[in-house]
Amino acid sequence: MSVPVFNLAPDLSVSRLCLGTMTFGEQNSLSQSFGLLTQAFHCGINFFDSAEMYPVPQRADTQGKSEEYVGRWIRENNIPRDRIVLATKVSGPSGQMMWIRGGPNCLDAWNITTAIDDSLKRLRTDYIDLCQIHWPDRYVPMFGETEYDPTRQFSSVPIEEQLDALGRAVDAGKIRYIGLSNETPYGVMKFLQFAERSPGYPKILSVQEWLSAVIMRVISLLAYSPLAMGILSGKYFSPDGGPEDARMNLFKGKYQEGESRYNLSNAMLKATAMEYLHIAEEYSLHPVSLAIAFVLRHPLVASAVFGATKPWQLQEVLNACNVKLTPEVMAKINKVHARFPNPCP
Repeated sequence: MSVPVFNLAPDLSVSRLCLGTMTFGEQNSLSQSFGLLTQAFHCGINFFDSAEMYPVPQRADTQGKSEEYVGRWIRENNIPRDRIVLATKVSGPSGQMMWIRGGPNCLDAWNITTAIDDSLKRLRTDYIDLCQIHWPDRYVPMFGETEYDPTRQFSSVPIEEQLDALGRAVDAGKIRYIGLSNETPYGVMKFLQFAERSPGYPKILSVQEWLSAVIMRVISLLAYSPLAMGILSGKYFSPDGGPEDARMNLFKGKYQEGESRYNLSNAMLKATAMEYLHIAEEYSLHPVSLAIAFVLRHPLVASAVFGATKPWQLQEVLNACNVKLTPEVMAKINKVHARFPNPCP
């Protein structure tokens, strides 16, 4: 099976499927994580995404395990470092994860530098290929929020300071490229604007978002959650509500960031998902193939960042590389999208 590749930069080619590792250390044990990483690697995936706060739901006693598992897999399996692309993320201000530098409180130079150094240790590597800011150092509506609340604004670290700290890490050889995640179009353009004005600042290479959030022609999109946390697989609509160990069931009431966006009690979300599942059934497509193939079809998507907790789930995603959506199928999808343009804000 051939996984297509995308040139993020002249010297950085990534598979158009990126294995996310946010379940490693929580839903997946060390041996299970090794199995998924090995399966993905041997099937042509060279792109792996993590974050300093993973796994989720985030807890003090598991924080960092996702990166640790990836690092151990590389070392213990003698994976050539130049054959894989490692991406990870620096946590933005939260105030909820006190075990990560006291909150974290902000994205100043010290926090960014410390986060990078700690990630390098957990990943057991000399450099990170793509270091991303996980979410902005300023208030923006996200994770299910749709309205801007001006009372929640707070004093934020200037973008210039963030770029300077990231640039110093690039100069030191700790990271190769930088990216953003969960950022707004305004934020993306401000980062690009400051980098253009000051040649010493690194330029943003990519932004990791859910597909509908931001479409830019100046940088590449890493589209996360292409299966809407498993909802588009259809498993939660079975008579028994899906497997007990499925994430939305296993962590019900314990994963606010996920449940606020992918809420199964949301009538619009359910109606939208059912429409897409009907399209898959009508054209004899696996629902996972329909969703992944749709994301990969978009010319601005460099890679789809997905998660899997079981080998057969990973295989279902891999199978989507062989699926091409016909104009008729796309017309049906676009019709549903016109009715429900944003069911999971």
